[in-house]
Amino acid sequence: MKFTRAVRNSAFATLAMAGVLAGTSAAKAQDIVAILTCPMGCGVMEGNTIFGTMMAKAGEKLIVAAQETPGYMYNVQAMAEERRWKKQVFGTEDVIIQLALRGGTPELAQFLPKPIPIKFQLLHGEGYWAQGKFFVTTNPDIKSIADMKGKRISIGLKGQSDWGVFPYLLLKHAYGIDESNSDLRRLNPAGLTQQLIDGSTDVAVTGYGTDSDQQVHLLTGPLRKLQASGKKLYYLGTDQQAIDKLNEKFGTTFVTRTIKAGTLPSQDEDLVSGFNRGYKAAHPEFPEELAYQFVTAAYKHAGEMRKLNKLWAMMTDKMMLDGLTEENTHPGAVRAYKELGIWDTRMGSVPVTYPQ
Repeated sequence: MKFTRAVRNSAFATLAMAGVLAGTSAAKAQDIVAILTCPMGCGVMEGNTIFGTMMAKAGEKLIVAAQETPGYMYNVQAMAEERRWKKQVFGTEDVIIQLALRGGTPELAQFLPKPIPIKFQLLHGEGYWAQGKFFVTTNPDIKSIADMKGKRISIGLKGQSDWGVFPYLLLKHAYGIDESNSDLRRLNPAGLTQQLIDGSTDVAVTGYGTDSDQQVHLLTGPLRKLQASGKKLYYLGTDQQAIDKLNEKFGTTFVTRTIKAGTLPSQDEDLVSGFNRGYKAAHPEFPEELAYQFVTAAYKHAGEMRKLNKLWAMMTDKMMLDGLTEENTHPGAVRAYKELGIWDTRMGSVPVTYPQ
């Protein structure tokens, strides 16, 4: 049903875009590139739809059309299809691309049944995401992730990267917590949040995002719902050693950052959490000129978009370049950044690397 709904909403978005294009004098000269995003309501879908409309009204040579999908785990598997390589870009994360290269292994087969041996190339960064790398409880006696063993633990679905895949890998491979010793439940974000409010689970994942400098703070809908419940919340953070275990095992580039006290609802102390980074990416065969136009337009319209969409507010100039290198970035994107005069301003972030 979810895929059917995605296709239906994608069709609506395409029709809406066609209407916009019909009203532009340059319609015949415009190329349309689809962006595989996530389910309606995720924020990225809405932001990219606004971005595409903005580009069309501005008469850009390239127009982007947001396409709703079941999520980022779907996207990386869909992009293994050759028919998409020269026509589509996709929303993803550094860790998803890295894990996909090792798909089909015993540790990952339930999430990625087959390896996807493609080193996708990045276009621009979008934000730092902490969901799935820290946990929340209403029980003050649960003071650390280690204390979660044997408890009722609610995480996201297997098709959800940050909510479902990453917390499972963190718990199992860094802390030794899995179905064999704990009551591990899988629900969508709304369902697992309600479980915590109702007291039918002990611990749950929740969501938070920020930018490279941690100046913009995005509290996700589920976290806002927990805040509205009025319950006292206690956060359970990870540590560098746990993140190092994951990175060593899977060849990933999870990082740790400190979320300062008071950033999250009823957060009394600093919280150390793992983070991964969101990106727009493309296949190496995606045309260089289209990648160039895509990044140029994103940079051009970012200022206005940041006023309209909180996810774009996280996408500062520094965030756009976070983790990018000559090796992992699409040549068309590199050309755009160099012409914009910002490529050499990259500094201080962990480069996105791909496991061999």
